[in-house]
Amino acid sequence: MLLTLETASTPPFFSALESSQGTTAILLRRPLDSGARLYTLNNHIAKTIATPKSVIPTMASQTPIRLAILDDYSGVARQHFARIPNLQIDDFPETLNPSKPADLESIASRLRPYQIVSTMRERTPFPAELIRRLPNLKLILNASARNTSIDIAFASERGILVSGTKGEAPTGARDLENLPSLPPPKGHSSVVQHNWALTLALLSRIPQDDAAVKAQGKAAWHSGLMVPVAGRTLGIVGLGKLGVGTAKVGVLGFGMKVIAWSENLTQSKADEAAEGAGLPKGSFKAVSKEELFQEADVVSLHLVLSARSRGIVGKSELAQMKKTAILVNTSRGPLIDEEAFIDVLEQGGIRGAALDVYWEEPLPKDSKWRSVDSWAKSEVVLSPHMGYVNEGTIHRWYQEQAENVERWMREEEVLNPMS
Repeated sequence: MLLTLETASTPPFFSALESSQGTTAILLRRPLDSGARLYTLNNHIAKTIATPKSVIPTMASQTPIRLAILDDYSGVARQHFARIPNLQIDDFPETLNPSKPADLESIASRLRPYQIVSTMRERTPFPAELIRRLPNLKLILNASARNTSIDIAFASERGILVSGTKGEAPTGARDLENLPSLPPPKGHSSVVQHNWALTLALLSRIPQDDAAVKAQGKAAWHSGLMVPVAGRTLGIVGLGKLGVGTAKVGVLGFGMKVIAWSENLTQSKADEAAEGAGLPKGSFKAVSKEELFQEADVVSLHLVLSARSRGIVGKSELAQMKKTAILVNTSRGPLIDEEAFIDVLEQGGIRGAALDVYWEEPLPKDSKWRSVDSWAKSEVVLSPHMGYVNEGTIHRWYQEQAENVERWMREEEVLNPMS
């Protein structure tokens, strides 16, 4: 008996294989709609069937779908996509910047064959100039719930789906088994943890002392003095979720006085933020921008990068800081005027800086930030944008991306659509 599948608007999506006993196996290339009809050709008797959309299609006879994984510096993505059948996976860990003409052509040539691209936040931007050069692209998988570096409107115009991820702890047993650790609980962020790790590393001189202890007796046992933060003033620029989290640790962990500024911050809003964090009203004091930079011993930046916030810390703000103060940035590099910042560090205008974010990422090999000479008179601690790179969240993001690939292949609605 030979079987065939008829649909209203698409060609058949099956392969019929007849065995020596005359029976037929059907290999579905995609799930059947609830109204698809299965026919027996010998007598034309139609039967209506319903195939659950949760069933993953075999796709044995179909050309593999091609997936490009971009900027997976940690090398964890492939394991989550590898279990999906009929998916050809390629990794491109080195980052190209499509804003540079040479890189634009290189990345367009690299990605042209792929239907799916997995991205890691803003590491590789997807402007319209790049998207229009990718005729086969159908699905962009973003890590995190937002990404301003993807031209989502233009992607939508071209019929390209963009999906995001939440990174929250899963509930399914399979996903839990595949996670090395859980993401931070709701209401907590590894960025706050890393912000304080950098702050304390700088003030406690941990990088210098670690290097000295490991120098096989060639360095002084005590190479400098640590600076306590207890009772000092913490200046929070941007009292949002991460700013509040950082401020709360300062209050409860070190008894710090917290002052805060943003363009629309009032004392009423500061009190509301404090109470929302379980702290008494008055724990955070709203001040002017000038007051914050003049009074704070630790200035910590927690603003979203926008046209309005770009360069919000410039020559004037840096000049207002105490000579003994430090500046911590785990938000976005361009919040600070880079040239003015390097100048103040070279001159020893402030005690030091702790940075997790930069003006170009990854840092070019010839970046001034890679040279001790650029900040020889101030203490600087650097990390390669690690605030969000906790193992639970990164693995969970790729789990969600893999699930969206399966949903897209089954023609189901993806999780966290952005377009």
